[in-house]
Amino acid sequence: MSSTKAPSTTGRINVLAIVAVALAVIAFSGIWFFGVGILATFAVGAGHVSLNQIKRKNERGRSMAIAALVLGYGLATWALLNVLTYIPVALQQMSS
Repeated sequence: MSSTKAPSTTGRINVLAIVAVALAVIAFSGIWFFGVGILATFAVGAGHVSLNQIKRKNERGRSMAIAALVLGYGLATWALLNVLTYIPVALQQMSS
């Protein structure tokens, strides 16, 4: 019988994953109050880079990076749908 071992992690948490989660949380909470939803873009970028670093350096923090990606892409989707709903209104006002 051959035993397959799960790859061991170094015990270090990827710092960029922490940054990505922080940016996503700030963007999510700030979009309602301060209009800092643009930080979601940086959260997505940092999330993707941290996933690559985690895989390459065998670090921890994968679930944090994925959470940042989910929040970042969720905010981006919400913003896109929000803009698309205002296009007909803007076109109607321009034609009046």
